[in-house]
Amino acid sequence: MSAPIIRPITVRDNPKVAAIIRSVLEDFKVPKVGTAYADASLDCMFETYQKEGAVYFVLEEGEKLIGGGGIAHLDNYEGNVCELQKMYFLPEARGRGLGTEMIDICLKSARSFGYEKCYLETMSYMEAAQKLYKKYGFTYIDGPMGDTGHYSCGVHMLLDL
Repeated sequence: MSAPIIRPITVRDNPKVAAIIRSVLEDFKVPKVGTAYADASLDCMFETYQKEGAVYFVLEEGEKLIGGGGIAHLDNYEGNVCELQKMYFLPEARGRGLGTEMIDICLKSARSFGYEKCYLETMSYMEAAQKLYKKYGFTYIDGPMGDTGHYSCGVHMLLDL
């Protein structure tokens, strides 16, 4: 099997990316309401990220997609802040340093777009993800920024770019 690659999403990837995100959220028993699970964009991820200051990457190993992650302007927020969005990996992608590679690419993109800060939301029990985010310098903040519609996510973090 070939080494995993990270590449920009294509329209062909839409159903696979939606399935990955829903599968991971179900594995972690994330609520289906007030989280990314309910986002209308899940079924049209390619189209969602075809705007200025946004990009979504997929993680591909052989012919199979095993994860993804992206950057876009923080919804309903006035300011030069992006959000690390929909970064999810199937079990076979975890613990292999691929999350580090994905964050590297996403943050490099955020900086190239000229964002000043990067925000993210996650669930309190997603401890491995939080450990990775902290390694990059994300710090906890007291509450949400903007309005992503993800009111079930109790952890909010911010990074100065």
